[in-house]
Order: sequence, then structure tokens, then C-alpha cells
Amino acid sequence: MDQLTAMRQGGKHLGVIKHQLVEFTKVGMTFAEIEAEAQRLIKAVGAIPNFALVPGYHWASCVMKNDELCHGIPIAEKIVNDGDLITIDVGLLWEGYNLDTTTSFVAGTSTPELDEFLEIGRRSLAKAIGKAVVGNSVYDISRAIEKVLVENGCDPVYQLTGHGLGKELHMDPAIPCFAQRSDKRIKLYEGQTIAVETMYAAGDSEVVEDPDGWTYRTKDGSLAAMFEETVIVGKGKPEILTD
Repeated sequence: MDQLTAMRQGGKHLGVIKHQLVEFTKVGMTFAEIEAEAQRLIKAVGAIPNFALVPGYHWASCVMKNDELCHGIPIAEKIVNDGDLITIDVGLLWEGYNLDTTTSFVAGTSTPELDEFLEIGRRSLAKAIGKAVVGNSVYDISRAIEKVLVENGCDPVYQLTGHGLGKELHMDPAIPCFAQRSDKRIKLYEGQTIAVETMYAAGDSEVVEDPDGWTYRTKDGSLAAMFEETVIVGKGKPEILTD
């Protein structure tokens, strides 16, 4: 099976799993329960939990809340509380190819402020994915992410990036959430597979690593969110695999 066919199939599975995990997550649940469901869903479609193939990481998902941005270990000690901003990052390996996706949402009772904060991230990701076409560069994607976030009072994360993926989970190019002029040289090509990620904070986006060696959270304790899709670069129009 060729790469794009395999990644289309795997992406379709992962997109469904992502939405199933959002629906599954309820107030009072532990992060370990979300992880167990991620393991079950991935294995049920015949895929492999690719996050667990990362050296030192043993879980199928990363689960975060509120000021936690990414790489959160889904442990039983963490509980979903009413009004928490939850982020679930999940991936799978299908026919030897990696897929990766992330979404943020509010568990239980939301507020207009939280809803708007998340909508800004969704708009930012949509604009960025729209730039994933032949003739553009990594700079164009990053600039689109940054522009929507900054214009709406959010701070793009600068310490972590989106990435290429395929046979490996993390490949070149790195795709920052802010524009760097040097990235104009990194041109996109037809059929390229990339993970476009919008990562941002309501306050200062500087993140620090927890003592667990994995979880990143905002240094100032402000809310953080993340939206990510695996995308095929196309002529005139990108193809989202994990939506």
C-alpha cells in the first residue's frame, strides 16, 4: 500500500477516535480512564498506539487540562473537573505510517470566554491549513497561525512546533506557531504529509516542564490549548486526514 492511501485510511480512523474520546470524557473521570479508552479504540480498528513507541513514553494518548499544553501523562491521579479545559492528543500507526491529531474542549459547564478562547484556536488552525498548498512555504503556515492568535489577544507558543510525519512520528520540517523569515526557504511540495499545530496561551505562552519529565504547562499558569490535524499538501487545496 502506498503512503498516501495508508495515511488516508489511518487518518479516517484517527479522526473518528478523536471525536469518540471527546464524547467519552466526562466530569469526574480520571485521565487514566481516557487513556484506557484511547488504547481500546486504537486497537479495535487494528492500529498501533504510536505514542507508546516514543522512547520512554508508555501511553497511547497525552491528556492535559487548563494550564497544561502538551505531553501530559494520562495518570489516574488527575481528574476531569467541571469547567476544565481539556486537551487530548492522540495518534496511531497504520500500515507503517504515523497519524497525529489534537483537540481542546471544555468538560461540563463552559463560559463564553472559554468558548471564544477555543474558537480562536480553531480559526487559527483553519487559516494555517489553508496555506498548506504547493508554492507556499512553512513561513506561510506559521504566519497564518500567528496572525489569528495575536489579533485576538492570544500568545503563540514558541518552544514547540508542528512537524512532518510519515514513516516516523516527528520528521522535518518543523512548523512553528510564529513566523520566521528563514522558513520562507522551506517550500511545501505536493503529497507532503505534515502535522499542522496551533498551540497558544491566554497569557504568556512560555512553557516549563513538570518534574514528570513530559508535561509542559504555561509558566504563568494561564490557560493553554492546542488544535492539530494531519494534512496532505495539495495543489490549490490541502487534504485534512484526521478531521
